[in-house]
Amino acid sequence: MKTLCIKYARKLEDQGLCEPGKTLVGGLDAGLEWNRPDPQIAILAPLFDLLPINSLVFAPPAEPYATIIDHLAAPIPDAPVDNLRPEDTETRTFLHDIPVCHEFSVTALAAALARRKAAIVPGHGIVSCGTVSPEQGFVFVSSTVFACFVLFFSRYLAQARAGGPDVRFRAAFKAASSMLNAMRRDQPPLAQTIPTARDQALAAMAGAGRAVVGHGLVDSFFGNISCRLGDTILISQTGSSLDELPGCIDACPMDGSSTTGLTASSELTAHEDVYRQSQTRCILHGHPRFSVILSMDCDRPDCAHRGRCHVACPECRTVEGVPIVPGEVGTGPTGLCNTLPPALAGHGAAIVHGHGLFAASDTGFADAFATLLDTENRCREGYFRRLEDLLSGRAPA
Repeated sequence: MKTLCIKYARKLEDQGLCEPGKTLVGGLDAGLEWNRPDPQIAILAPLFDLLPINSLVFAPPAEPYATIIDHLAAPIPDAPVDNLRPEDTETRTFLHDIPVCHEFSVTALAAALARRKAAIVPGHGIVSCGTVSPEQGFVFVSSTVFACFVLFFSRYLAQARAGGPDVRFRAAFKAASSMLNAMRRDQPPLAQTIPTARDQALAAMAGAGRAVVGHGLVDSFFGNISCRLGDTILISQTGSSLDELPGCIDACPMDGSSTTGLTASSELTAHEDVYRQSQTRCILHGHPRFSVILSMDCDRPDCAHRGRCHVACPECRTVEGVPIVPGEVGTGPTGLCNTLPPALAGHGAAIVHGHGLFAASDTGFADAFATLLDTENRCREGYFRRLEDLLSGRAPA
């Protein structure tokens, strides 16, 4: 258990989400283990007696996330923030909303974590829990950071449309923007073509997964990867870590003659239809932040579909030339399996509203990754151009 606690504390810090050396991860097995000693364990440890959990994560965010989260969650006179309600798909799927605790105490944290899997304590950090493994706490912390980042930059853009953010928001935005990491443009050494041998194709997929996580193009480790070998699709399993794919890839015959699809990514059906409708050889799916943010930006506040944009938007929208489509995870009448395949097959890239970016290639993972990275970089540049136009009174291009 201690090994797992150390592993997931390091992952949060290696991904730049948390302050180095300050993350605490506790896990209950034969006894309660922590990744390191710390005086704050005295506040956190009693939660194991009050809640049906076996793991806990306390994560002080690194910058710019600390500034972003404290701005969103900090109490405002006469308008205290009790919870945050981001509208991205990750929050809708995993978090629903994010409680805000205005005191770092056992009582306040127990009340919040009895209702949700993660909570924010302004000025301190994020506390999350799991019932199976410390991995769950890692996922919920990462998802909280992702959701707050998207909410912060989305809200600022929306307020720029509505007349301009207030002084407090402008100061927080200026500080957070100045601390963003530089855009990455380096291309990792990925497969130029899809190998015909299955073991080599699996190795190519694992390398692509590590690159997607390493370049910060995904929330925690979520997303999915696939490639086509003849009439079989190799695809990452549902819930698998993209940076730890060996042993977590399913071979799914396109004629449905195997049950391997039961453990495959929930987006298997969408991947299958892309392969059927085009010459695509591989697909990468991540959750790059500015692609998600711009997919949610809309200049029609009076739209009849407001609040259901992620499943019902009828507009043919694009961002930086990439189509935006509605659709929920999985199948069903509003599933992205109905909207993504034609868009992706026709353009090589598509953004699912509030969810993430899909990139396809008819050659190999190097090409698909280049599309993923370039699209996110163009969306980040496009975000700040759009914002500048709005604040200067110009109509965004």
